[in-house]
Amino acid sequence: MSQQHPVRSTGSPPPRPDASMSLLTNVMEHSLDEGYAEATARRRAEGGGLPRPLRAKLGLAAGLVLAALVVTVGAAEARISAPVLAKEREELIDRVDAETADADALERDVEKLRDEVGERQRRALNAPGGDREQLVSLLAGATEVVGPGLRLVVDDGKGTEQADGGGPRESSGFSDTGRVRDRDMQRVVNGLWESGAEAVAINGQRLTALSAIRAAGDAILVDNRPLVPPYTVLAVGDGKKLDAAFRDSADGRYLQVLKENFGIRFSVSAKESVRLPAAPSLIVRTAEPRTASAGKGAGQGTADTGKGTS
Repeated sequence: MSQQHPVRSTGSPPPRPDASMSLLTNVMEHSLDEGYAEATARRRAEGGGLPRPLRAKLGLAAGLVLAALVVTVGAAEARISAPVLAKEREELIDRVDAETADADALERDVEKLRDEVGERQRRALNAPGGDREQLVSLLAGATEVVGPGLRLVVDDGKGTEQADGGGPRESSGFSDTGRVRDRDMQRVVNGLWESGAEAVAINGQRLTALSAIRAAGDAILVDNRPLVPPYTVLAVGDGKKLDAAFRDSADGRYLQVLKENFGIRFSVSAKESVRLPAAPSLIVRTAEPRTASAGKGAGQGTADTGKGTS
């Protein structure tokens, strides 16, 4: 009887050489992370698109192109409108020049008419009629006068100071208290009249009973004519007596206070002879001379001025 060989079970296959490197094998076979894979799949499902860095660059390029386009259009419009603006500017300059020329012509006409009116008034006042007409002409400022008198020069201060609300001006509204004001000149002239002046002129402008000293901004106007400092005031009268009386008057002391507190400069000197021009024009619209018959009817005679002519 033959001997039966024992039955043996089949053994497992031999292990793979790379079985110990399963982690490395997994990384090699699945190099893309599942999150990245899902994101890629989602972008593809949404219709794809460019990567974000590329989209940013394209957006920046589009913005630069748009900015360049705006600048180019603006420059083109500026070049187109420049001739129009230049033309309008030239037209405005021509209009200003024309209006200025017209104003100068009108001013010359006014001066000519003023001189003509003054000359006619002087001729009328100098008509034959005795010494009384000459006296009236002199007192009215219609004729040139000469005689002893006073020369007073008033000028702005060298520096300006802030107003402190005190002093003779009694106002804190002036930021430049070192400048001569119209009311300063009014007080000076009134002081000279009160001190005995018989005729007064400022910078060649003869003052009359109708004269006005006013201000236009920082300028002083005498009969609507602007004056510039220094202001030279000439007064006819007894020079020495007039000088002493003016210095002792309230207006003379006022001028001294302006000098001490605000730096306004002035000088007073008696002169043996000063010459004052005639007033440019004398316009009387309402007053009429009193006739002899009217004086008798009122029971009054002719008024005596108490002065004669020389």
